Amino acid sequence: MPAVTALSACSDQGTGTSSAAGTLARTGGGATRKVKLGFISLTDCAPLVVALEKGFFAERGLDVTLENGKSWPTVRDKLASGEFQAAHALFSLPLSVAAGLSKVEVSGIPERPFRIAMMLNNNGQGITLANDLATAGYGDPGRAAEVIRSTGARQFGMTFPGGTHDIWLRYWMAAGGLDPKKDGLELKPIPPPDMFNNLNQENVRGYCVGEPWNARAVTKQKGFTVMTSQDIWEHHPEKALLVNTGFAENQRETLTDLMGALLAAQRWADDPANTDEVAQLIGVEKYVNATPDEISRRLAGEYDLGANAGSKTFSDTRMRFFRDGLTPFPRRAHALWFFAQYARLGMIPSMPENARGIVDEIVMTDLYAEVAAREGVPVPDDDLAPFTVNLDNATFDPAHPEEEVNRR
Repeated sequence: MPAVTALSACSDQGTGTSSAAGTLARTGGGATRKVKLGFISLTDCAPLVVALEKGFFAERGLDVTLENGKSWPTVRDKLASGEFQAAHALFSLPLSVAAGLSKVEVSGIPERPFRIAMMLNNNGQGITLANDLATAGYGDPGRAAEVIRSTGARQFGMTFPGGTHDIWLRYWMAAGGLDPKKDGLELKPIPPPDMFNNLNQENVRGYCVGEPWNARAVTKQKGFTVMTSQDIWEHHPEKALLVNTGFAENQRETLTDLMGALLAAQRWADDPANTDEVAQLIGVEKYVNATPDEISRRLAGEYDLGANAGSKTFSDTRMRFFRDGLTPFPRRAHALWFFAQYARLGMIPSMPENARGIVDEIVMTDLYAEVAAREGVPVPDDDLAPFTVNLDNATFDPAHPEEEVNRR
């Protein structure tokens, strides 16, 4: 576990807020400020729902509306246009846009319209295959590749080009020796809540998505979990709080209070004693629209893998929202890793020019440190430290990303 540094509380003047105004904002005094947040129906939207339903936003004078974006391209475009001030979104969504893998369908916006303010969760995604591929078993990418080739399975779902699920799927395939281009595989972008229906209708033979849509394939006896994302990379970055540049630049006080409320919600949601209540809060139709059982078991780290593959228990590496302050911190090293994967996996010709400069612009580590200090949350000291991805024991050094690009 990386070391963490407990920063002393910064003055509110550092965030453009007077001390008195900052106190009012954090206790519900002063004028209420309206904020619209986008989200997608996934278990990891929990911090936003908890912050709203348990009153963490209201405590800070925030009148928050949550709107289901239905798909990641819709979230991307509503965030870029300013219809959403912030959103629960894929950590790598702004990196995909910056690398040209995804194009914002809104005119008149900055070249890089998004900022990563903080992380919302680690872990908790998965790769599901149809039950007739069950001889692939669990946790063996090489064996899974053999089954995919021998059965002629060709179509697989992911949620967004260059998104986290796209990369977990491609990384897993590469670890088993599969190359989507050479092996003639089609990786289709599908909104997360539509994944199971596409599997059930045999439009795809497998997919990578967040929970509870892997669990649903198991409960409906149509699919099995062949790999979890935490088995690929323990404590990997997953969803982030993305903000548009206008909100970040012009409503700094509101943004910092929003982040403070989410930190409180993350701490609460990460407590195993609250798992069942989290599942109840988010499972309703307007949020995730899944049964509490589909949500709660995997949220607690108890996985029925399906297709007679047995079960697996995750404790520290279950879906995490806070993890003593280690989860919410957005790391620039992780963003550089995604750029390196885009190049290594053949999605772009090479690392983007000035990749470090782009990452420095997008990832708001300094603002996060200010907010964390104000909230008494320790800030990790591993922002640009090397780390190891456990599936293939590959160490990434952000000072030398070309080494990862050239790795085969």
